[in-house]
Amino acid sequence: MLRILLPLIAFGFCAQAQAPNPFASFDKASEPVLNDPHDLAMGPDGHLYIADKFGNQIVVMDAETLEVIRTIGEGAMYGVHDIAFDRDGRSIVAVTGLSAALVFNDLETSKPEPVAAYRAMNTEGALIHSTGRIFVMASGQGVVGAFDGDEWVNGKGGHLGAHDIAEAPNGDIWVADNANRRLVRYSVDLAQLQILDHLKFGFVGPRYMDIDEWGRLIVADQDAHRILLIDPEGPDGGTLIGVLGDGAPGIGPGKFDDPEGALVDGGRYYFADSDNNRIVRYVVVVN
Repeated sequence: MLRILLPLIAFGFCAQAQAPNPFASFDKASEPVLNDPHDLAMGPDGHLYIADKFGNQIVVMDAETLEVIRTIGEGAMYGVHDIAFDRDGRSIVAVTGLSAALVFNDLETSKPEPVAAYRAMNTEGALIHSTGRIFVMASGQGVVGAFDGDEWVNGKGGHLGAHDIAEAPNGDIWVADNANRRLVRYSVDLAQLQILDHLKFGFVGPRYMDIDEWGRLIVADQDAHRILLIDPEGPDGGTLIGVLGDGAPGIGPGKFDDPEGALVDGGRYYFADSDNNRIVRYVVVVN
């Protein structure tokens, strides 16, 4: 019996030693004033803009205090999932209940008027690319659509129920293909470049992500109650650098309950801790 137990114990210590470390430390949490927050973005004014799904609105929050400043489109952005800004301050909002991605020149008023609308069944992700091209995830059809202005350019299927679309520093785009438990990389012309689906990542349901200046992916894996930091250029199909969360739902430092959104801002990370109805901030671990 001793001969059997010793290898198992040794394996347990080895597995624990190889587990990815947290890549940031808990800093602050907002009050639970949101209603199932999904993705979030840093606005041109330095505030957080949060897609508050069941609030049917965008919530603007102070990035320092994590207190609510104001709301946008209250009751009109039905089932809103995603918000993103371009370099000129324009925003695009995936309003899932309307099956549309709406583009706004600014969000300074409580009831802004969109300047463009892109129809996409049950859209859950949208992006204004640095080239000006619009990408919309038609989650109900599983199609990533690309538009130049009002003109349909291209589309890629096979992503039923997928969520986020995010731009890397080199202009490539990433799709959080949660139902297929993977991340997919495309060129701006939607040529497939890479798939991250190795068991080492432990994907259960990746929803939204952000990408830092080095091209590393910060991924909210909702159904795993974890946040992952991934280097897609790492050996053997990418490297899992670090993990926040222990895989079980909860509240408190190092715990999440169905996290949806992720945002990196320098050495700070903001996450939508969705079922805890709050935003949490983490800071880079410095050794």
